[in-house]
Amino acid sequence: MSWIRKKLDKVKEPFQPGEKFEKYAPAVNALDTFLFVPNHTTQKGAHVRDAVDLKRTMITVVLALIPALIFGIWNAGHQHFVQLGEEVGFLEAFLHGSYKIVPMIIVSYGVGLAIEFLFAILRGHEVNEGYLVTGLLIPMIMPVDIPLWMVALAVIFSVVIGKEAFGGTGMNILNPALTARAFAFFAYPTYMSGNKIWVSEASDVDGISGETILGALAEGKDVAYSSMDMFSGLIPGSISETSTLLILVGALILIMTKVGSWRIIVSGFIGAAVMGLIFNALNIEGNGLTNFPWYNHLIVGGLAFGIVFMATDPVSAAQTTRGKLIYGFLIGLLGVMIRVFNPAYPEGIMLAILLMNVFAPTIDYYVIQGNIKKRKKRLKLKTEKTA
Repeated sequence: MSWIRKKLDKVKEPFQPGEKFEKYAPAVNALDTFLFVPNHTTQKGAHVRDAVDLKRTMITVVLALIPALIFGIWNAGHQHFVQLGEEVGFLEAFLHGSYKIVPMIIVSYGVGLAIEFLFAILRGHEVNEGYLVTGLLIPMIMPVDIPLWMVALAVIFSVVIGKEAFGGTGMNILNPALTARAFAFFAYPTYMSGNKIWVSEASDVDGISGETILGALAEGKDVAYSSMDMFSGLIPGSISETSTLLILVGALILIMTKVGSWRIIVSGFIGAAVMGLIFNALNIEGNGLTNFPWYNHLIVGGLAFGIVFMATDPVSAAQTTRGKLIYGFLIGLLGVMIRVFNPAYPEGIMLAILLMNVFAPTIDYYVIQGNIKKRKKRLKLKTEKTA
């Protein structure tokens, strides 16, 4: 690797302080630090010495996303051929899915990183690595046939309005990937909802119905999939949100590496289960989603993917220990509540997470104030005993 190091050092010479292209140094340094560990250390002030930095944290999340992404690519092709009544092998289904999804990933990273580099140059700071995860999450939560220009616009809105407007990585109050999806959903609803968008090229072939399980239940139809199909992911849906099994594999990676909060994940699923049990007990006639078994609520739609990979975003989530439990529980609770009571939009995890992103600081505030009051009370009692 020494020859690469030498080449990069040579390339960086015109971008050094005082040189002609000093202004563009952040763009070159981003490539350098992506390939090599930074060659500088903190010289003064109190700081934590740790081998884990933001780049390694983001790469860990990307690795946790890979199993769901690979399955999502294959399932996109699989659902396409199943709807056509054709039996094909793994490779043919995977290639069809790759043909649809890889361009979305390229557009997401290309547009998003270009904006990140632009803002780094304009503001004179180094390029942040936060978009390594966001750039992959955005296409993974989109319908398979969404036009690439819509993906690009969603990315622009997410990065500029959802993140850079607040100061960049670490300052945003909303999850950037969900901000992109919310923009696409409300700006182009016909491309983000309905029965034809969840299966590749379904709109081009008569007789193909690519509706999701939640969409069918919202319309009072019967579900033709078993719980095992739902858990494994052999159902129509957003690109990488269908396989709860592989999402849980990703959750295990996040928890074992301590990158994702197990408190948010566990409490999120508990909150969803509680609301599912409440609706099962109410047993409201005419609403198939209320009679849908509570455990199936946990394994369909984007609930599992949202709780594991979106709700655990360390920037927009609650920060206190107890706050994380409350935050995750309310996301699961509201996610199921919205999907049941909103027949026009039977998937509610996106709105639930964005709503709780806004209230996360408030949750932390009251948790901290509660701890302060308890300590003051203990101090008062101790003072009275010693008096």
